[in-house]
Amino acid sequence: MAGMSSTEAGSFPSVQGSRRSSAVLITGAGGEVGHGLIRALHDRGRRDIVAIDLRDLDPDIRAMCMQTVVGDICDAMLLGRLLAMFELREIYHLAALLSTRAEFTPETAHDVNVGGTLGLLRLAAEQARSHGQPVKFVFPSSIAAHGLPDLATKTAAGTIRWDQHLTPTTMYGCNKLACEHLGRYYMHHYRQLAKDRVPDLVDFRCLRYPGLISADTVPSGGTSDYGPEMIHAAARGEHYACFVREDTRIPFLTMPDAIDATLQLADIDRRKLSTPIYNLTAFSPTAGEFAALVREHFPAADITFEPDLQRQAIVDSWPVDVDDAPARRDFGFAPKHDLDSAFRDYLVPRIRARYAR
Repeated sequence: MAGMSSTEAGSFPSVQGSRRSSAVLITGAGGEVGHGLIRALHDRGRRDIVAIDLRDLDPDIRAMCMQTVVGDICDAMLLGRLLAMFELREIYHLAALLSTRAEFTPETAHDVNVGGTLGLLRLAAEQARSHGQPVKFVFPSSIAAHGLPDLATKTAAGTIRWDQHLTPTTMYGCNKLACEHLGRYYMHHYRQLAKDRVPDLVDFRCLRYPGLISADTVPSGGTSDYGPEMIHAAARGEHYACFVREDTRIPFLTMPDAIDATLQLADIDRRKLSTPIYNLTAFSPTAGEFAALVREHFPAADITFEPDLQRQAIVDSWPVDVDDAPARRDFGFAPKHDLDSAFRDYLVPRIRARYAR
């Protein structure tokens, strides 16, 4: 069944009289995290991947999947067909309406980010009741779940734990925090007053990504994209007006390290996890320090700082750094890239090659 062509939602082949296939589900599979997870799982020998996205996946990614589906995670009929077709043992829920767009359509963002997650958690619980084993539910959350009231508080707080300053100022952050609570509820308290309650149906595991930096995807205007936008603009020989101040500081992680961490968390024995939620980070430069490294590698880089007050306020509500000691202790998180090696070994060579073609 490997390499099956994609299907539209609602057009699955009939499964009457057939045995359900065991599968791992990846939502939002068309994004770079989704691509990276599919490639990594395929390299491990997994041939049971079911991938969902709003758009058809690239042919090389489709070839790595048992089934790909073009559809909406908010579609109850689609989720019902998945329940009928597959025995889902793991779910990687990546689909979301991201931070910048969510501020323009906050109600839609809530429907997708919270409503879609709730439907998938319910699907996971029903799957677990059906096949008698907990379903592993891996949920990438975001640094946006944190929220500090002003720059002075952010500076004074310094490095913060996963359970501190949880008053987000963006719809995306509110959505992610709500989903973290929903995951914890489904893992520990789902239907707690029901007489036929079955405990431990959902094995919820959450990690909060900081700003992610990728060499393979052109930034699309995300609130933490000012770093990678600088590099791509410099490689194209274009002027870049950075939308935050030079002294702006938040934590970052390269995309390969984010994918590795996600799989490490998924792999570890549940009994070794001390919390359902983990912060991640690798380096936390100021925007000015980031620009200095861009100029070091691209001496002709033309970068100015022209802060957008509204976007600046959002970034100022995020911490300067986060404590990732629990992730390092519990599941061996150890990012390969610090700031210098991220530029030297990953970002600059691959972005140069991208624009040399």
